[in-house]
Amino acid sequence: MMLVVLDTNVLVSGLMSTTGKPAMIIDLVLENRFQVAYDNRILGEYEDVLARPELRIQPARAKAVIAYIELTGREIEPGVLLPDGFQDLDDLPFAEVFITANAQALVTGNLRHFSALVAKGLAVFSPSQFLERCFPRSE
Repeated sequence: MMLVVLDTNVLVSGLMSTTGKPAMIIDLVLENRFQVAYDNRILGEYEDVLARPELRIQPARAKAVIAYIELTGREIEPGVLLPDGFQDLDDLPFAEVFITANAQALVTGNLRHFSALVAKGLAVFSPSQFLERCFPRSE
């Protein structure tokens, strides 16, 4: 099964709207079409960000999606990366899990945050790119 790291912004966008590419990605997760790689830092960020009242995400839905990822995903004990090329150190856990897990894709709404990985030719995709390349019939 394909192993994928999902940046928090993909979950936020997918839970804020039931339409659009991020919502389609959440649907694919819930259909077991791929497995999400994570560690405790990533789950913690999912929980913290999705609970922000200003985002107006239904708490029960957010908790259910996170619980599903934890249940069906793959917990990774990541290696440590040097922060070279990362302006936002909050992005490092996603990169570390992606590389350690040898995941097939890292999906983010902020490609520039992962430009160090893109420059190395690694599979960092926007939600649209991910769907187009990995699930072309889902669009």
